[in-house]
Amino acid sequence: MVKIKCPVEVLQIANDIKTMKIRGAGRIARAAAKALKIAAEKYEGPDDVEVFIAYIDHAAKILLETRPTAVSLPNAIMYVTTRLRRKRPINMAEAKALVAKLSNEFIKYSLTATEKIGIIGSRRILSGDVVLTHCNSTAALSVIIHAHKQEKDIKVYATETRPKFQGHITARILLSEGIDVTLIPDSAVRYIMKKVNKVIVGADTVAANGAVVNKIGTSNIALAAHEARVRVFVAAETYKFSPATVIGELVEIEERDPREMVDEKYLKENSNVTVRNPAFDITPPEYIDAIITEEGLIPPQAAYLILIEKFGWIIQDYFISKYPSRGEDEE
Repeated sequence: MVKIKCPVEVLQIANDIKTMKIRGAGRIARAAAKALKIAAEKYEGPDDVEVFIAYIDHAAKILLETRPTAVSLPNAIMYVTTRLRRKRPINMAEAKALVAKLSNEFIKYSLTATEKIGIIGSRRILSGDVVLTHCNSTAALSVIIHAHKQEKDIKVYATETRPKFQGHITARILLSEGIDVTLIPDSAVRYIMKKVNKVIVGADTVAANGAVVNKIGTSNIALAAHEARVRVFVAAETYKFSPATVIGELVEIEERDPREMVDEKYLKENSNVTVRNPAFDITPPEYIDAIITEEGLIPPQAAYLILIEKFGWIIQDYFISKYPSRGEDEE
């Protein structure tokens, strides 16, 4: 099979995702869809649909290797690639147009989903509420901003979210909307929780059992909220639900470069010190009151039903690809 080189623009997007210049599960997903569209538009290989599909799969593989935890990335890619393979275009013009169409569809769907989550979630916020949020989630911000636009008097605590300080971005966005926001260190969460009415966070992945994988520190916040009897809401588009977890695949927790935490000098002077930098943690479903999706408010335990409804055909394809002999037996 002829191997066509990936366009430099696609490689740049992949690098930006890997180095967190592009961050946040929704933004990562949209960037991946855009990269596949660029790959299709820049294709300069043989006039052969099979070669083109292999080339798109190659671009998809490069993108998939950038961030292992955020399931929005593979789901965005699967949205395009699985439909491309199922459609089986008859010529190159149709194949290129289909990838562009699917990429645009996903980007539009993603942005629309975030808006819907904001509207649905804002109904759970009352005037006078004090909300705590963590990291920089577009979906969680949409909920808070929609509540503010409805003239609800709210106050927000935003964690710094070390070591990359995504909470600083959140605080700037909320401030630009005219929302009363206070930035706090991650370690102050339990102390602040007694002032809080609701916790609203985003998600990078929602597993089939309703467990939520999100920025490191989320599980500590949920635990503190549980202790203080504060409700915890997760704002997550359904494309953040993980089809692979239905058949027992575990979500890989990304460990990032220790130099995000300490500088090179520290590492050299303290070579015997092991520095770990996990980017995510897992919050059990029993610590989550509800997940706010574009389809509505659901209990975490309903994640499995959403997955079967939205990703049933992908789960079937994935299962057969992992266990081909069992798939044949079932036929």
